[in-house]
Amino acid sequence: PADGDADAVAAPAAKRRRRVPRPPGRRGPLWLAALVAGAIVAGVPAVMGGGPAEISISAAEYGLGVASDIGLTGDMEDAGVRRGITEAEAQARLSELAASRAARTPTTVRPVEGARLTTCFCMRWGTMHYGIDLAASLGTPIAAATDGVVIRAGRASGYGNAVYVQDADGNVHVYGHMRYYSVRAGDIVHAGDQIAKVGNEGQSTGPHLHYEIHRGGMTGRPIDPEDFLAERGVSVP
Repeated sequence: PADGDADAVAAPAAKRRRRVPRPPGRRGPLWLAALVAGAIVAGVPAVMGGGPAEISISAAEYGLGVASDIGLTGDMEDAGVRRGITEAEAQARLSELAASRAARTPTTVRPVEGARLTTCFCMRWGTMHYGIDLAASLGTPIAAATDGVVIRAGRASGYGNAVYVQDADGNVHVYGHMRYYSVRAGDIVHAGDQIAKVGNEGQSTGPHLHYEIHRGGMTGRPIDPEDFLAERGVSVP
């Protein structure tokens, strides 16, 4: 073929053989470093919370179940990690308190000093509220109302965090919605000992302590905490 025709045939062949350009060998590490740096910079807003994307988290992921403080005791979450002690084990530990109980005062105290009663043991919004709500500032100390043994402490559906204390008579006292708590399962507490601080966790509309009592055990009949305290000479504001 003529020279012009040969050039025309060679040109498409050259195009077919052409490869995608690669960075020069010496510059390869620099390209890799630039790619890594770019990925890190792109990820910083997501890590620091400054990115425009929003992450949707369900109530269940926050530990908010169907139960709330308008019903019975919330179920404990993460049971494998925060395993409590049984009521029988608690009774065994409570025997350690029996000998000194008579000589120690006070035997019953108000759970939160300076708190205001905002909800009674009564019907609320068409549902029975099985405890009392004591409103106070965030961080106000919460005391054990009676001597007892902590049988559970940790996150609980509806309560955010909750502490369960069994007293010497077998009653279980539930303290809910606190942000901080300083006890764990198995601890012995005396009336007046600080066990937590007022919070606004779980299904709560403001800082307060939800306090309820179950007669004779966790599954026992809920009783009015105001009556329980009044029988022992303690009033609720």
